[in-house]
Amino acid sequence: MQLYTTLEVEQLQQHEDLPCLIEILEWVKNFLGKPHPNLGRPGAVCPFVPYSLKSNSIRLTVIHTKDLYPEQLEEVVGRYRDIFIDMEVKEDELAINKAFLLIFPDIHIEEASKLIDSVQQKLKPLFVESGLMIGEFHKRNESPGLHNPNFRPLRSPIPLLAIRFMVEADLPFLESPADPRLRIRYLEAYLKCFDHKFTDETKFKNAHQALALAKEQLQQESLVSSCIYSSSRSNEVHLQT
Repeated sequence: MQLYTTLEVEQLQQHEDLPCLIEILEWVKNFLGKPHPNLGRPGAVCPFVPYSLKSNSIRLTVIHTKDLYPEQLEEVVGRYRDIFIDMEVKEDELAINKAFLLIFPDIHIEEASKLIDSVQQKLKPLFVESGLMIGEFHKRNESPGLHNPNFRPLRSPIPLLAIRFMVEADLPFLESPADPRLRIRYLEAYLKCFDHKFTDETKFKNAHQALALAKEQLQQESLVSSCIYSSSRSNEVHLQT
């Protein structure tokens, strides 16, 4: 479970995983770390990447999955969550710039949507409740940009999962699930994570409003389900008589 900083990748020689590490590092520098004409806002595609590169706060690892079942892959990614949490932040780096990139060169492009996306969806609640975010990247990722629905910021040359700390700006990603139970889980974790540390009062209010709406939707769905069940039971009794 070797993790390399960006500087260590640049200094590596004759390593079997070096081509993958270099390809992703170049993508980080030249795509995530730079502005894009279709982004829909000024600044880099990922606003934290330039600072992360400057402070050498990004760590990369290559994970080979040829003999792994999906459940085993989830377990491996879960262990990196623990490593991320336990790893101390260096004096010259900010926690907000710390990130892990887990690279999966063995996952074929046709399987990426199924494997990468399913692992991310399965583990995201655990990560969010730990104050972390986990993002899925691959060539077939259709997730739209926040400022331009036609832009695809989560496409990478090699399938990967990114781990980083949650930030206030992540609210749109946590209030989007259709399932109100999942929304409640995410939003409660978000509010707990920042508690009285919000710097953006609008996001604080929006999070509370989104949580209230999710709870209201869940209550309404429970009421409808209860009515349907009662009606079904009533029809059964009527048929029996």
